[in-house]
Amino acid sequence: MLDRDRPGWPWLRERLIRLRQIPGSGAVPERVPAAAVRTAVVTDSAAALPADWVRACTADGRLTVVPMPVMVGAEIYGEGDDDIAEAIALALASAVPVKTSRPSPGQLEQAYLAALNRGFESVVSVHISGELSGTADSARLAAARIGIPVEVLDSRTVGMAQGMGVQSAVIAAADGRDAADVRAFAEERLARTKVYFYVPSLEQLRRGGRIGATASLWGAMFSIKPILAVEEGRIVPLERVRSAAKAVARLEEIVAADASTRSPGQARLAVHHFGNPAEAEQLASRLAVLLPGCPPAQISALPAVLAAHAGLGVLAVIVGESSTPLGDALASGRHAGGAGGTPERGSAGD
Repeated sequence: MLDRDRPGWPWLRERLIRLRQIPGSGAVPERVPAAAVRTAVVTDSAAALPADWVRACTADGRLTVVPMPVMVGAEIYGEGDDDIAEAIALALASAVPVKTSRPSPGQLEQAYLAALNRGFESVVSVHISGELSGTADSARLAAARIGIPVEVLDSRTVGMAQGMGVQSAVIAAADGRDAADVRAFAEERLARTKVYFYVPSLEQLRRGGRIGATASLWGAMFSIKPILAVEEGRIVPLERVRSAAKAVARLEEIVAADASTRSPGQARLAVHHFGNPAEAEQLASRLAVLLPGCPPAQISALPAVLAAHAGLGVLAVIVGESSTPLGDALASGRHAGGAGGTPERGSAGD
């Protein structure tokens, strides 16, 4: 089964490896030299980053993912708990309340202090949309308490759309960029991502306050299968379809149309699911046929904090673009640690 342990985004891993190379030596050290990495990146588990990518980038502290708590009945779980997905699925099937919460300012403060203690000069903290969670507010409170500059960025999105912004920030940080540049590269990429998704029922979104009661009731009464999107940080209805099969087919059409408008070779896709991995596999396979010039979609289960609101059977597709905040600097070998010193800001591209 393809899931978050699947090796993901090899082009990004290759980019980080290239950044680790010392000009003229051909050697690839285990870590970017400390002097080259001045800015750490912090995010939350709503970013849905591939597990292998997180492991590769958290070892030296350049990336920290703060878990968002999920309350299932009276039990509190954190992202990464072995039984959290099963607990949420059982709770949703049996109408046991499932709620989520923001990380505490203390959790984020500890992440920032850890970066300070590792020698980083600044932090860029990229978080789930403020329209869906108060996580960015917690980050701002934490940032005011410590002695390291923190740029708090409300991504205005969620899932791997947020994750793509985080990945761009990590790459820029690995290139030795300062916090302002790291934030700018993340913002630029976030602006080029879209989230489209289908849910069999709007009820769980209604319970979590993510949509209005009227929309949920209307959908239930008329057996409408909604296609939704994230716009300006909010979940908004995109289209209403009469059957699940037609909704998924229409989702594919919307995604393919969006991806086709991107510059040749730039489109990147991610597919999320909860409780329906086979459907996600099939959706990704059909998208690969529709978009032969696009790399295979990264397939992953929704993070627990999002699954708790979307419910069982959700299918989400993120459409983004390749992001290389290095441009000519990488090609000329002027990246941090090389003879050219701090590089000029380059254009986005792969």
